[in-house]
Amino acid sequence: MTPVGIVLVSHSAQVAESVAELARGLAAGGAVAPVAAAGGGPDGGLGTSAELVLAAAASVDRGAGVALLADLGSSVLTVKALLEDGELPPDSRLLDAPFLEGAVAAVVAASAGASVEAVAAAASEAYGYRKT
Repeated sequence: MTPVGIVLVSHSAQVAESVAELARGLAAGGAVAPVAAAGGGPDGGLGTSAELVLAAAASVDRGAGVALLADLGSSVLTVKALLEDGELPPDSRLLDAPFLEGAVAAVVAASAGASVEAVAAAASEAYGYRKT
């Protein structure tokens, strides 16, 4: 089984790393899909770095696709631009999902061997998680 890779793109390196750690931990119990954080700007502060996103995508690409979750604003625009320019690995896609809940759902699905389409669907379903 070749897993889908997951990239978490946030304006904050700490947020991206923390969400990645939580998702990995909740998906534990077997093999966990590769997850990489791409957080913060090129100078290490808040922001988004295309170079960090590209490096993270390359690090998790195993040939089954790469699912990218972005938190907001310029992180979404950065991923969209990289997709449009064809700079990301084949079968890469930006997931329309809440950042934290979507990341957990995506990592769990990818770790179970789901296709990139199924990973995207699982992450998107996180919009329906009700807390009341």
